Amino acid sequence: MKRVIVVAAAAALAAATLASPAQAVRTTAEPAVQTEYVVLYKEGANAADAQKAIEAAGGSIVKVNEAVGVATVTTTNSGFVAAIRDDSAIEGVARNRAVGVAPKTAKLQAGVVRAIQSKAVEKEGRADAAHAKRGKKPTNEPLSDLQWDLDQIHANEAHKYERGDKRVLVGIIDTGVDGTHPDIAPNFSKALSRNFTVDIPTDADGNEVDGPCEVASCVDPVDVDDDGHGTHVASSIASPINKLGVSGVAPNVTIVNIRAGQDSGYFFLQPTVDALTYAGDIGINVVNMSYYVDPWLFNCVDNPADSPENQLEQATVIKATQRALDYAHNRGVTLISAAGNEAMDYTKTNVDTTSPDFASVPGRAPYPRTITPAGCKSMPGQGNHVISVSSTGVSKRKAYFSNYGNGFVHIAAPGGDVYDTPDDTRDISKATLAAYPKALAVANGEIDENGEPTVPYVVKDCKGSTCGYYQYLQGTSMASPRAVGVAALIISKYGKHDPRRPARLAMDPAAVERILLDTATPMACPSPAAFTYTRHLPSGSTVTDTHTCEGGTGGNGFYGKGIVDALNAVRR
Repeated sequence: MKRVIVVAAAAALAAATLASPAQAVRTTAEPAVQTEYVVLYKEGANAADAQKAIEAAGGSIVKVNEAVGVATVTTTNSGFVAAIRDDSAIEGVARNRAVGVAPKTAKLQAGVVRAIQSKAVEKEGRADAAHAKRGKKPTNEPLSDLQWDLDQIHANEAHKYERGDKRVLVGIIDTGVDGTHPDIAPNFSKALSRNFTVDIPTDADGNEVDGPCEVASCVDPVDVDDDGHGTHVASSIASPINKLGVSGVAPNVTIVNIRAGQDSGYFFLQPTVDALTYAGDIGINVVNMSYYVDPWLFNCVDNPADSPENQLEQATVIKATQRALDYAHNRGVTLISAAGNEAMDYTKTNVDTTSPDFASVPGRAPYPRTITPAGCKSMPGQGNHVISVSSTGVSKRKAYFSNYGNGFVHIAAPGGDVYDTPDDTRDISKATLAAYPKALAVANGEIDENGEPTVPYVVKDCKGSTCGYYQYLQGTSMASPRAVGVAALIISKYGKHDPRRPARLAMDPAAVERILLDTATPMACPSPAAFTYTRHLPSGSTVTDTHTCEGGTGGNGFYGKGIVDALNAVRR
């Protein structure tokens, strides 16, 4: 529900990534492990002093985000953290990742969609799903009869009053966007798009992460998505009404790819900070953040299960991410995030067994931790100024996988629930449908030599000789962009000319949030409030899980203020 380097620095880091063994050998001939850190400068500290401290501890600065005082540093000094942590110019240090080695052969990375909090949720049930049945209701687009999500938030009716404005910029902080997809290209700005990631072929143990680099620099072009997640998000927000495929919630706004996610679906600290500050710098109106910052699902500052170094790392993630969120918010960016897919009440004590989820040094594995709401945060979803979105299914019930919590969830939106069926069995058409890169469909064997889908979760539509592919996904990663689409309509309708940027509209994020929440359709908790989900899996087994909704109509842990409503938002 999940998402480093500017061009000059990218080449340097890519070179480090592809370094020969001779370049990483100590004078004793023992191999050195080169590790990348994110160093957070103390607010108000002299940047030169911070840089001197980094160099004195054996670090080499790859780049600096001056907007929030964050530096990317590489080092072979295993004692780097201890050497720098108490320096007066330094606020925190977080291990970013180890620099791996690229395999000699190159191939297209098929892409593994990692759900914002669970790899399994978004693509669950593909192999066993039945083909979606087409309805007969009037449509705006050829596949809009498959878009129950637009019906739930009254988007098609809203399009009679507002379809969005090209001057409204929507930032997709994700795994990339296929800007060449025919149902995205008309609204895609390649000129404004940026990729802040560098592909990681393997980790320090030699395990594949992103796979072989597709280009020599290991920095993918800004109109490429080797995962598919970001393309689905972008299409959900702003696929145009063009007699092809689907429509987005705001089909006339401009999509900007601000990539912070790896091909593999990991989102590391430096790229997410860079993406947020870039959004603020260029006048992005609203961003979608369907991810959490890896490697910690929850960042805790004083959890007794964590080592002092891990505590410092997590505190750094919280502080650095919040600085970037503040920077973007203060420059007019409305911040919207997926609530996550662990089926947890974030206002209660939980157990996290998944963190750290990226072994950035050999032998670093996840371990169980008790998570308390007072001491831990999942970032950016629990950051200040962020609107957190839970997921609903076709019946409007909270999706079985969606996180929840009274005071955590601000609003709900359709993200799909393949088990939201009368008999609690799986139906892929109860997920959400949006654009899918053809290159991935080919690489994954999901279309045949004639270009026809071979799997039920991929749909094809053509307009003359132009064809587009679409896939079904579910998750809070899919709910968040529906809320972003409504926010984009709000800005299009009520935004004002931006004197600093003549070609843009602007609107105070607080005003956008107020309209988004106030025009939502209020939803009550289920009765009884302890709702039991039953899922009859294709394997024949049955799974049950009970979630308790706290709060009242128009303000509760399942729906927040309610389900977003595009028509109410533009007709108020």
